[in-house]
Amino acid sequence: MTVGSALTACSGQEAAEEPAPSGPVESPLTGMAGPVGPVLVVKIDNVAAARPQHGLGAADLVYVEPVEGGLTRLAAVFSSRLPETVGPVRSARESDLELLRQFGTPAFAYSGAAPPLVPVIEGARLVPLSPRQAPSAYFAATGRRPPHSTFARPDKLLEQAGGATLPPEVGFRFGDPPQSRTQTTHETVTYPAARYTFDWSAADGRWLIGLDGGPLVEGGEGGEQLGAPTVVVQSVVVRPSRFTDVLGSVTPYVETVGAGAALVLRDGASYDCRWSRPSADGGTSFTTAGGQPCHFARGPVWLVLVPAAT
Repeated sequence: MTVGSALTACSGQEAAEEPAPSGPVESPLTGMAGPVGPVLVVKIDNVAAARPQHGLGAADLVYVEPVEGGLTRLAAVFSSRLPETVGPVRSARESDLELLRQFGTPAFAYSGAAPPLVPVIEGARLVPLSPRQAPSAYFAATGRRPPHSTFARPDKLLEQAGGATLPPEVGFRFGDPPQSRTQTTHETVTYPAARYTFDWSAADGRWLIGLDGGPLVEGGEGGEQLGAPTVVVQSVVVRPSRFTDVLGSVTPYVETVGAGAALVLRDGASYDCRWSRPSADGGTSFTTAGGQPCHFARGPVWLVLVPAAT
């Protein structure tokens, strides 16, 4: 079966414990009014052989996470909209569990994990949806080679995600930008084996995303370049985790609880902010040097987690 690219309205609210809102509400993830469904987080591969990915254009949030070998993986968070298909779906990491706790009880789609990590994932406060738990939601995409061929249908995932909850308050604030800013139209973020670029497009009202020297595009017909009105470059502590990958390499643990520096990109400018997340059960706040909220632009947000300077 080939991979489709069409996006559909959010579905699967029947999987949530609480009733869906009776009308449009403001999403705590994007600040946009519209449908809000259960939170579904999908781990997505982004090495060269995995591109183009499918479904990222429908995500409310996308986290860029450092992993082994200087590479990165993506954690795409869906609630407002669901794509028809998403992928390639790849493996989970220990630090995903800390990141996901701020979303209440999210559905978590991933394909594989270090064997000792599997019971930890299944015992966490989330709804695990690997191919073992939700086999009917996954399929092998034609034209793709393993391990980059595992794709999923989000509506089918949520049909099997009993207990997944609507998004709670996660600390983000939306509105007018801070007063102190630096005009810029380009930002580069480098990892040992990956390079991201963010270029402001006034015509589109968003930052267009590039990876490893080329545009990062949505798979399927059209191939539109991915982008977001707000990009956050968040400095975090990265340390060794308790687990290794299949080659025996220790996987990094990305600490998203704590505090540190952040660079917020919006409206063709950058803003120096601070982030703070005191507890894994709470969200992340972003503030200016004066302690005022560092407002995001309304719409999807990309959060790029980068190792803090030591």
